[in-house]
Amino acid sequence: MPLTLEICAASLPSALAAQAGGAHRIELCQNLEQGGITPSYGLIRETLAQLSIPVFVLIRPRTGGFVYSADELAIMRADIEVCRQLGAAGVVLGALNAAGRVDMNVCRALIERAGPMQVTFHRAFDSCPDQDQALEDVVALGCQRVLTSGGQATAAAGQVQLAALVAQAAGRISIMPGAGVSAVNIRELARQTGAREFHTSAKRRWPANPADGLFQTERFETDAALVAELAGLL
Repeated sequence: MPLTLEICAASLPSALAAQAGGAHRIELCQNLEQGGITPSYGLIRETLAQLSIPVFVLIRPRTGGFVYSADELAIMRADIEVCRQLGAAGVVLGALNAAGRVDMNVCRALIERAGPMQVTFHRAFDSCPDQDQALEDVVALGCQRVLTSGGQATAAAGQVQLAALVAQAAGRISIMPGAGVSAVNIRELARQTGAREFHTSAKRRWPANPADGLFQTERFETDAALVAELAGLL
């Protein structure tokens, strides 16, 4: 099985740069600096129109934790339906209960809305105190992969746990390391964990434009050269 590079893109230019650099798949979001939320309808539509590689869309109505209200879940279901109607290849989602376990009922309802789209369980997984049980729960839900740092701040710090999760998964589901994955460590992560898919944003800082006056701010965009370097290493 070839290794897969997924790039987290928070804008259309970032998504295009990821494809140009040789990414195999996009996770599309917005507000990446705070962990990402669901992108706008327009961004989803235009990204799907302009990219030829698979696009997965993050389903997350707000930043913060992963215990959602009834209103938030209604928004998530509606966003999943939009992704399905627009032709996204997959969605990225996750929900926990107050005890920090995978909320099976909530997740089943969301996954049912996804229909034929693939489903990645996102880093809500890293908030679960018992990752062994969480993995079995996610497998039971029928998700295709788990995005995780092994419960640590970075995938490099969590590589021992990531290797254990790969072993536990035993081919039933893909364990995809994410958080701090870079050209410096991606080969070592592949060697140490046995993972076959990797997630990163491959972004560079764009300085603030003084011409924007009071509204100037720096931003980060995916860089095609960084993506190409990562793809080459894999």
